[in-house]
Amino acid sequence: MTGPTNPTYDAHADAYAASLRLSVAPMMDWTDEHCREFHRLLAPGARLYTEMVHAKAVIHGDRARLLAKTPHQSPLALQLGGSEPDALAQAARIAADHGFDEINLNCGCPSDRVQAGRFGACLMREPALVADCVAAMAAASEVPVTVKCRLGVDDDDDYGAFARFVDGAVAAGASMIVVHARNAWLNGLSPKENRDIPPLRYDWAHRLKRERPALPIVLNGGIASQALAFKQLAHVDGVMLGRAAYHDPYLLHTIDAALSGAAPRPRADLLRALRPYVEARMAEGVALKHIVRHVLGLFHGQPGGRLYRQVLSEGAHLPGADWAVVEQALTATEASAARHAA
Repeated sequence: MTGPTNPTYDAHADAYAASLRLSVAPMMDWTDEHCREFHRLLAPGARLYTEMVHAKAVIHGDRARLLAKTPHQSPLALQLGGSEPDALAQAARIAADHGFDEINLNCGCPSDRVQAGRFGACLMREPALVADCVAAMAAASEVPVTVKCRLGVDDDDDYGAFARFVDGAVAAGASMIVVHARNAWLNGLSPKENRDIPPLRYDWAHRLKRERPALPIVLNGGIASQALAFKQLAHVDGVMLGRAAYHDPYLLHTIDAALSGAAPRPRADLLRALRPYVEARMAEGVALKHIVRHVLGLFHGQPGGRLYRQVLSEGAHLPGADWAVVEQALTATEASAARHAA
């Protein structure tokens, strides 16, 4: 993958290509602009994704809110939902104008709302429509168009059908495929259950890469340790962390550091590096609680981690809460860790 060709994006091209190795999945209600700011501090080399935004919301909605980002969040992809080629093309043009480095089509979300709108995972059953959507998006701008998909829907168990779906998207102009390596069950499982119950089949993604060595393949699903991430990187071009990056964000940092050869930074240092952003946004009227909810997992599994979450989550909701609450949480955590060590 060579990255964007539009001159607007040339400054990001090297970082965009390198970021293929590690990325953070688009997650509804989680990967907003505040979360991405924190993740960029944790993983300077990773590719970040927005929450899924419907193409029509991009066209008709509050773009200042829906497409909000800071310049250094790049390389950053906008994930679009939808199934109407014309609308997706228009949204792709808007995304390009707003400086996104990639436009990703969601073909994997299993929620009832998504199914009712005929997009997300149900598009796995409509490969010709997906190809039309990708072709329209690719023709609308020079920003790379990619697809995030599942292995199939419900009890689909046909690797050939999965491979043909991918080939159709690539032939239409998709430059990369992100494979969430499980089926999406549209009948009988909730979106939460869809993230755990359908079995993982990494071998399908491995086979796809072996048979299509020139096609960039990123693997998503169940990557919850550094050891597993590096094991999978022996078979595919990149790994995408989902809930693990959110619930245990220091894992994202350690994987990024290992990929770059840098020494991991202490958790407290990483958090304090977020202070200028927090105070700048609070000066604009953003409440502390809306930002720090994304950092509650930073001390996951560490002595004092539970106290850290308690102090920070309770204090951030109080009237007048400011950065001092974060320092209180860090102080309480350090004291608890010292007692544990003693």
